[in-house]
Amino acid sequence: MTAVQETAQPRHLIVTVYGLYARETDGWMSVGRIIGLLGDLDVDEPAVRSSISRLKRRGMLVPARRHVAGYQLSTEAEAILAEGDRRIFQRERATLDDGWLLAVFSVPESERNKRHTLRTQLTRLGFGTTTPGVWIAPAHLRQATEDMLRRLALTGYADLFVSRHVAFGELINKVRQWWDLDQLERLYHDFVQIHGRKQPMSDREAFADYVRLLTDWRRLPYLDPGLPREVLPPRWIGIEAADTFFASRDRLAEPAHRHAVTRS
Repeated sequence: MTAVQETAQPRHLIVTVYGLYARETDGWMSVGRIIGLLGDLDVDEPAVRSSISRLKRRGMLVPARRHVAGYQLSTEAEAILAEGDRRIFQRERATLDDGWLLAVFSVPESERNKRHTLRTQLTRLGFGTTTPGVWIAPAHLRQATEDMLRRLALTGYADLFVSRHVAFGELINKVRQWWDLDQLERLYHDFVQIHGRKQPMSDREAFADYVRLLTDWRRLPYLDPGLPREVLPPRWIGIEAADTFFASRDRLAEPAHRHAVTRS
């Protein structure tokens, strides 16, 4: 099993399905529809119900009974998915002229839970680490970072700066210290191998392929926050992986949607 495949747990698939289809209306989906759609992904009902419970405990889904039992996306989940749309569906890559965003933070030991939250969220946004209290990302992540700090009430613990690297050492070598490009290259390679040759024969197959495609892809733009090409290895496979994702999306989205609508 590859590293990409390991991410496609039922709860991740459910979040993808909600992001794609529940938000077309008001973020609500019946339990029966969730079970049916996940069944098309070969996930059995007990696994679906267990995953829904986990998402409920994590504050992503809120119980909301209408004519039947169902779940609503929480306000936090809506914000996370909206921010994810900007990262996942846009081919945004920085240039060196854009500069770098530095997040400098200090959290008292008595509030180390907030330190953990801050580090987790910076990692999720794609920041690399220069030193324990100084993290770095392409400057185009400024707005997303500000939004995250405000949403989680962490603005009192961090300062943001936009800067340039002027000395010392080669920046391309520094980037390899700040980000694990070897791991990222492996993940991109796995993604291309899994999704580069899919040719679905039916709307149901297109639905299953599309949900798995998006679930596998959505973490990659965070691990690779659009680093400038000038500091990436030659023939960077991330470019091919992005081409694979967007070409597959164009091919799969419409038939996948037709299938999902039948589960309404």
